[in-house]
Amino acid sequence: MKKIAAFLIAIIMVCSFYTVDTIAAEAGTANDIAILYTNDVHTYIDNPLSYDVIASLKAQLEKEYGHVLLVDAGDHIQGTAYGSMDKGKTVISLMNAAGYDLATLGNHEFDYGMNGCMNAVEWAEFPYVSCNFYEEENGVRGKNVLDSYVLFSCGEETVAIVGITTPESFTKSTPAYFQDEVGNYIYGISAGDTGEALKQDIQKAIDEAKAEGATKVIALGHLGDDPSSKPWTSEETISGLSGLDAFIDGHSHSTVEGKLVKDKEGQEVLLTQTGYYFNAIGLMVIDGDSGEISTELLEASEILQDVVDENGEPVLDDDGKPETEIVGYELSSRLAPGLGYEADKKVQELKAAWLAEIDAKLGTVIGSAKLTFDNYDGETRLVRSQETNTGDFCADALYYLFDSMDMDVDVAVMNGGGIRNKAISGDISYKVCKDIHTFGNVACLQTVSGQQLLDALEWGARVAGTGEESGGFLQVSGITYSIDTQWPESTQQDDKGVWIGSPTGGYRVHNVKVYNKETNAYEDLDLTAKYNLAGYNYTLRDLGDGFNMFYDAVNVLDYVMEDYMVLANYIQAFEGGVIEGTNSPLLEKYPGLLLNYSTTDGSGRILMEAAQRAEETEAMSGTEEAENVEAEEGTKAEVAEESNNLTAIVVLVVIIALIAVVVIVRKKQKKD
Repeated sequence: MKKIAAFLIAIIMVCSFYTVDTIAAEAGTANDIAILYTNDVHTYIDNPLSYDVIASLKAQLEKEYGHVLLVDAGDHIQGTAYGSMDKGKTVISLMNAAGYDLATLGNHEFDYGMNGCMNAVEWAEFPYVSCNFYEEENGVRGKNVLDSYVLFSCGEETVAIVGITTPESFTKSTPAYFQDEVGNYIYGISAGDTGEALKQDIQKAIDEAKAEGATKVIALGHLGDDPSSKPWTSEETISGLSGLDAFIDGHSHSTVEGKLVKDKEGQEVLLTQTGYYFNAIGLMVIDGDSGEISTELLEASEILQDVVDENGEPVLDDDGKPETEIVGYELSSRLAPGLGYEADKKVQELKAAWLAEIDAKLGTVIGSAKLTFDNYDGETRLVRSQETNTGDFCADALYYLFDSMDMDVDVAVMNGGGIRNKAISGDISYKVCKDIHTFGNVACLQTVSGQQLLDALEWGARVAGTGEESGGFLQVSGITYSIDTQWPESTQQDDKGVWIGSPTGGYRVHNVKVYNKETNAYEDLDLTAKYNLAGYNYTLRDLGDGFNMFYDAVNVLDYVMEDYMVLANYIQAFEGGVIEGTNSPLLEKYPGLLLNYSTTDGSGRILMEAAQRAEETEAMSGTEEAENVEAEEGTKAEVAEESNNLTAIVVLVVIIALIAVVVIVRKKQKKD
């Protein structure tokens, strides 16, 4: 019997597993609908998979499927110099040429300002959709900026694709872009403290699309599944909706080939996301007969192969990388064997011309690194949660900029989310600087109070030690501080994630010291003193990452230099442009500065002292804890004693009862 039960449990577990496992696309027919999708490309157009490949793939699918769509779930115009040099215009041209049918706005579509976002919408030959991005006046919601959805007639099916934009756009882009010149919000993105406002907008779009004849409703969202995005993650959102069939996601850079998530009616919705940087292309198939939806992710290894010479050796390009060609790809045997295709020449030529132009403009070598600058541990961006040597370097570049201008600068801060590079060593060009700082933010200098500095460090460190959840983690120059990651976070913020007050439960940031140029030493932060703070307008002026504590800071100098040029300026100040661990021109002038780029962990400006603070806390409450333990042990002893007494009583009662039974039986026998 036990074996049968175990077997049944195993069967149930297997069935449960397959309800959330990959849902592989099945063989298609001419009645099927194919939807190709991308997300979080971030202008990495020089990767093996790119817009020329996806254009060819779409053309190939059109030979087999009766209906083929190509869509993008956001964050496609910002990320590298290939996007920022013309604020995404060429990327949109590539998307036009590739044949995109629809896109939604990610938070980084706002990085060039609201005008830049609207320019992208104007340049696109395909529509943008978002059901929760609206105009606002005096706190009152107006009309939606974009259409909520688009209907596509696909044979027997009418497919509605609903656009969704993350509410995190306010702080992960810049809140000022959503405001007028005096700080009033003139644009809004529905959210809600529990996500209800977001769900209501999506549900309204679903209902309207169905009323208009939609037989399938697919969300094209930029929400993600990262816990830091709660309560607006795609899975939480799906759980509060009804009538949605599938959700093409973005934002969290997650690789989700296919996962079933239950909506509020208990119906399963297929969730998918391709990852990031064109690492994969998504393919969704809607079966023309059954209406079932399936997905799979197509990687470069399945589509491309190396070009080889007559000896079978890989042919290398000018950069020493293997040249590749697109080969006939049998989509899980759905395409006829040998039915190959070539790269889309128009898109390929447009891409190649733009790559060459940018490489020529930014390819000039301006220096070299005799060490490695890095921010990553595998795929984890450490710069968003701890000090790195690239973070130190970027903050020092700001400090050096204003110091070299004979400006009185005390501290420089750099948000970790604005540092984008992986490992860098050897020659450094303008393009490398642009790959580190991709956003085009501008340096500025403000006079702030010590209290504002402390609040800024606390706000940046509010989720330190929990991974890469916040791009607002501050890399610093001219200041050092410690973080107790075990101290509960209690900073005050509004419903848009913007700072509105100091922590209510004490600071996790402590031991803050500012470098004094006169004494050549680090001294305790004075909360009432004034300090000159260098940074980028994103953080200091535009509420980027929610930094609102500088609202009344005195602006000393603004619009000084673009971020990547700040780096170039600092690099060129090194002798011969050669960067070593401690040969910074800042150290020549200020030998007491904590500055050493030798290790990727940085110079030790930001210390994690959770253990020390924990020991302090334990020492302070040790007597109380001992008393609690003693009391607990006493209680346990009392309980045990009571239990033993009760057991003895029960045993005694049973014995007496047995004796009574025996006596009664014997008396009866005597009578008989």
